[in-house]
Amino acid sequence: MRTLLAIILTLAILGILVGCGPRAPGEKNTEIIDAAEALELVEAGAVLVDAQDVLKYIREHVAGSVNIARSDIVINMPFPGLVAPAGQIEYIMGSRGIGPDTLVVAYDANQNMDAARLWWTLKYYGHDQVKVVSGGIEALKAAGAEITTDEPEVTPVTFTASAPRSEMIIDTAGVRAQVDNPDPGTVLLDVRSAEEYAEGTIPGSILLDFAGNNFAGGTYRPVQQIRIRYLEQGIDYDERVIVYCRTSIRASQTYLALYNAGYRDITLYDGAWIAWTSDPDNPVQLLEETVVPPSPADAS
Repeated sequence: MRTLLAIILTLAILGILVGCGPRAPGEKNTEIIDAAEALELVEAGAVLVDAQDVLKYIREHVAGSVNIARSDIVINMPFPGLVAPAGQIEYIMGSRGIGPDTLVVAYDANQNMDAARLWWTLKYYGHDQVKVVSGGIEALKAAGAEITTDEPEVTPVTFTASAPRSEMIIDTAGVRAQVDNPDPGTVLLDVRSAEEYAEGTIPGSILLDFAGNNFAGGTYRPVQQIRIRYLEQGIDYDERVIVYCRTSIRASQTYLALYNAGYRDITLYDGAWIAWTSDPDNPVQLLEETVVPPSPADAS
């Protein structure tokens, strides 16, 4: 009888602990790949996308890659760098030979920012078959990729965007609602530099510079280090994270780092700092001195 009671008590305690524990993470290490895996996927039929601007692409790119620059997937009205409408994305993707079932492997030469922005845009429009090459073109070169100036011949296809995933994006009104009536389970995450943050931020924001998601060589840090970096600031799987920078390009790089580490409740403030400060009624928090959270040490 005592043994049975002990078992029941143990199960009850475990149930309470599980119920009070952090939300279970999403699948990890699914979105960011290394250069060797990227080349294998391309060999198997994936479309390799160079996310550099067109002039850099013309100068050099990985053989066989098609170019989709940042300017192809954003609009600049009323604010710079906003996600482009579905019709524009459908045209760009289809003209590059990307169809509804195409696996896209994206790289850049810009600290993983532009490839991440393409990844976010495709996800936003329902295309989940997309990966980002950690370290971009330099990592691909080191893995033996052929570099060329020749552009591949492309057969246009039809790409159909799905309805936007509204949970992936937030507007100024939504951010203002969080500022005016803070939800303790929501984190405003400013991923600009310490200097930008000190000059003004959205009230209540936490600073974690996007650059800390990378090693010095430009590759993404592994999931374990990303987890430690954000957990040190109290950001666990339970929190809703609203991430922004100046125009949400750096924020897209952070969004990808978090998603790849298992975070799922992430929202991009696409209008970002420029949209926030365009309205003089929006409050700005000024900081005379900023302490920058340390990044994990580079692995040896």
